Amino acid sequence: MKVYVNLLREEIVLRRLSIIQLISYFGAWFSNIAIYTLLIHLEVSAEVVAFVAMLNFLAGVVQAPFSGAIIDRFRARELMLFLIFIEIVSTSALVFITELSDLYLLYFLIFVKMAAASFYFTTEMSLLPRILNGNKLQHANELHSIIWSLSYTFGMAISGFVVYWLGIKVAFILDASMFVVAFFLLYDLQFKDEIIHIKENIFVMMRNTFSYLKANPKAMHLMFIHSFVGLTAFDALVALMVDRYYASIIATSLALGLLHSSRAIGLVIGPVVLGKWINNKRLVYIFIGQAMAIWLWAYVMHNFYLSLVASVIVGFFTTTLWSYSYTLLQKNIEQKYYGRIVAYNDMLFLSMAAFTSFMIGHLVTLDYTLENIAFFMGIGFIIGAIYYNVILKKEKINEI
Repeated sequence: MKVYVNLLREEIVLRRLSIIQLISYFGAWFSNIAIYTLLIHLEVSAEVVAFVAMLNFLAGVVQAPFSGAIIDRFRARELMLFLIFIEIVSTSALVFITELSDLYLLYFLIFVKMAAASFYFTTEMSLLPRILNGNKLQHANELHSIIWSLSYTFGMAISGFVVYWLGIKVAFILDASMFVVAFFLLYDLQFKDEIIHIKENIFVMMRNTFSYLKANPKAMHLMFIHSFVGLTAFDALVALMVDRYYASIIATSLALGLLHSSRAIGLVIGPVVLGKWINNKRLVYIFIGQAMAIWLWAYVMHNFYLSLVASVIVGFFTTTLWSYSYTLLQKNIEQKYYGRIVAYNDMLFLSMAAFTSFMIGHLVTLDYTLENIAFFMGIGFIIGAIYYNVILKKEKINEI
């Protein structure tokens, strides 16, 4: 943990961006719990729950092909301020969702909100390699995951009680208020952000990026490897677990909050334990560990308290898998392509997450049990381990 504290002490810009990230992510979980609690109270079908979960990721997929080219042409600070403003407006408007006839408005607001959030994330992740390098970049990515996990842990736990005691609308208002604070923190931040002057238009830039990926298949393989983390899109699965197994013993919002926060504990602990141990060759074991943790979760899923314990183990491997595979990509591409490659990488990751969310709902309609669905998700990580092992032997991948 000391290495992260020292990094924040030395890097002023990273410190402010991390504070903004913590506040924004913390508030976002209020809306997350509120939305799924609202859907369960409205007694919507499993397909609607899965579709809403898919929308959280699909928004990022749609804008990703253009976002990278835009990121490489504009200053990060101004772009990030605009995106936070979009999140403030779209989050505030969620208070108007009260009945089934408002579902289409809910879909639209979630799409806009998550598109802005994804765009912001891609912008920030494209900025980091420009202000950091070497081990600092790896530690910054790990720190990003840890902050996400911390906000996830406390945000989910607290938001469950907030929704239970104060109501769904209050949760939406609190989320929007957090974004307002984040906006002013970023507005007050000044840092050197050089624009790479590119004469090509956006579509030419997109074509050049595909040419670069074709000439550098290693980058494409690393993007596919990172996308396997999208299999951890558990939102729809957890919501359906609560509805089917736990609603009779605990309030919906509390069950959602506790399950997500339990997994987040594992997300925080994981990189602290595995950070110094992980390297290119050992990443395959993280894939295998993730698969086995999900299978354990599937086995004890029917029991709420055992499921809480299994959720911690599931989260233990995810942060390291996400941060290390992301850093591998950043270390193996040229600087001029950072924005575009990171955007396409996020598109693949979000596509996998959207597909996972869709398939959870689809398989439920085909009468597959939630345990079987979780088992299939674990198999996905075994496939990822085999694929990564092949690429590691085939391509020369730079060590971090």
